[in-house]
Amino acid sequence: MQNVQSEQSEVAATGWRTGTVFESWLVRSREQVEDALAAHLKEIEAGLGTHSRLADAVLYSVKAGGKRLRPILVLEACRACGGRAETALPAALAVELIHTFSLIHDDLPAMDDDDLRRGQPTNHKVFGEGLAILAGDWLATHALGLVAGVRIGPARMPRLLQALVDGTERMIAGQAADIEGEGRPADRELVRYIHRHKTAALLETCCRLGAICGGASEEPTEALARYGQHLGLAFQITDDLLDATGSVEQTGKQVRKDAAASKQTYPAAFGLDESRAQAGREIEAALQALAPFGSRADRLRELAQHMIERSA
Repeated sequence: MQNVQSEQSEVAATGWRTGTVFESWLVRSREQVEDALAAHLKEIEAGLGTHSRLADAVLYSVKAGGKRLRPILVLEACRACGGRAETALPAALAVELIHTFSLIHDDLPAMDDDDLRRGQPTNHKVFGEGLAILAGDWLATHALGLVAGVRIGPARMPRLLQALVDGTERMIAGQAADIEGEGRPADRELVRYIHRHKTAALLETCCRLGAICGGASEEPTEALARYGQHLGLAFQITDDLLDATGSVEQTGKQVRKDAAASKQTYPAAFGLDESRAQAGREIEAALQALAPFGSRADRLRELAQHMIERSA
């Protein structure tokens, strides 16, 4: 019974079961990220001081768990290009901090007004809106400093920093379009724009960061970026489907909110069946982008296949 409860707890925290070789690799990769985050969080806590609860607000959301999909993508893209994952770790942590910043702000009353994130009260519910905003601001700024510390040499550093900046700017542009689209009739082109920017841009960025850290030239970097873009689209479509058909236990957050807010989503614009079909097509396109990498991209292929199973 204890093992069953432990497994249920792991699924609730990460969305991933253990058992197969792939799933064991996924858990190990997540543990690698968690260990690196834990070590870095000690430095964050020491550096933020004791004159406010800013450190508590920052640590609260970073420690909230999650799949750690984005940093894992950075590390595995680096490996697929023949690099060492350890080289890409600072960039992997940076993109997770950018993601966390976006979630804190996304949950605010002025945006999605969510009370739950990963099964816990959202940041502003615990620390108030002011500190939640500042925690997000701090994380976004700190992420740039982390990337600047990657040991890849001066020639590649501008590309690395620009990749993170471009991906973050596109993500924010997608969030803005998401807000502006609320209450409007479902618009297929707008939905595509929001998904490409709000979610896919950051997953594409993860693959770019990993490729650059791995020493890849332009062609393999762009191939991995295409993989990340298609994976991100499938990921967001699946999230839309889970909001429309899933439960709080599955998602760790409130569901049916997109329809209630008249959000621009794939199910609203295309219907459930076409949305599932489109997610499948995006996964196929992601897999095609990995063809030049042969067996070095096997884990990325399995990750893409796993993605589509989330809403099955």
